[in-house]
Amino acid sequence: MFAEDEARLILATARTPAGLRAMVDRRAAGLPLEHVLGWADFRGLRISVDAGVFVPRRRTEFLIDQAEALARPGAVVVDLCCGSGALGAALASALDEVELYAADIDPAAVRCARRNVEAVGGTVYEGDLYEPLPAALRGRVDVLLANVPYVPTEEVELLPPEARVHEARVALDGGADGLDVLRRVTAEAGGWLAPGGSLLFETSGRQAPSAMAIVADDGLKPRLAECDELDATVIVGTRPSASSS
Repeated sequence: MFAEDEARLILATARTPAGLRAMVDRRAAGLPLEHVLGWADFRGLRISVDAGVFVPRRRTEFLIDQAEALARPGAVVVDLCCGSGALGAALASALDEVELYAADIDPAAVRCARRNVEAVGGTVYEGDLYEPLPAALRGRVDVLLANVPYVPTEEVELLPPEARVHEARVALDGGADGLDVLRRVTAEAGGWLAPGGSLLFETSGRQAPSAMAIVADDGLKPRLAECDELDATVIVGTRPSASSS
C-alpha cells in the first residue's frame, strides 16, 4: 500500500488530533498498519485486529473463494487456528445460515475473534486445535478451515519485522519444515469432517507436494488450487463420502 493510502486510512480512522498523532507515531515505530487502525480489510469486511494478533493476508481470500465454492447454505463450518476469526467471518458472510465455530490457542486472538465471529452468529473457543470444540461436532463438519502456521522455524527470523516482531510467533512458526501443525490437523480431520466434507489450508508452493502427501496419508483426497495473482497456494483435502469409500 502506498504511503498516501495509509495516510488516508489513518486520517479517516483517528477520532481526535491526539489520537491521530498517536497512530502516526505507532506506524512510524513499525507497527503493522492494521494494528494501528485496529482493523483489516478482508474480503470486503472490516475485521477487528488487536495488537499482537495475526493480520489476515489478502492472498488468503483465495482460500475463502475455494471454501465458498464447496459450501452449501446451512453448512457446519469450523475455523481452526482462527486468529482474528477473519476466515470464518468471511465465509459466513458469503453464505446463508452457516453453523460457525472457531478456535485458537492464543488468548489475545480469541478475544479478538469473538468480536468478529460472534457478529456473524458464530462461537469461539480457546484451546489447542480440536481440543475445545464440542464433541457433538465430530463427523458433522462440512468445511474445516485451518490457516495453520507454515513458516519453518529457521525462517521466522527472515520475515518482515511487521510480522516477526508484532505478530504472535505461535501464528507463524510451523516447526522444522513448516508442516508440524498441519500434521496434527490432518491426523484428526477425518474424524471431524462429515462424509464429503473438506479441509482447506494455505501453504507455500514449495511445501505443497509434502503437504498433499500428508493429507493423503491421513485418508483425505487432496486437491491443489493456486492463484498466481495473489501468490496463493491452497490445498483441499476431502473426506470420501460413503458412496465412494
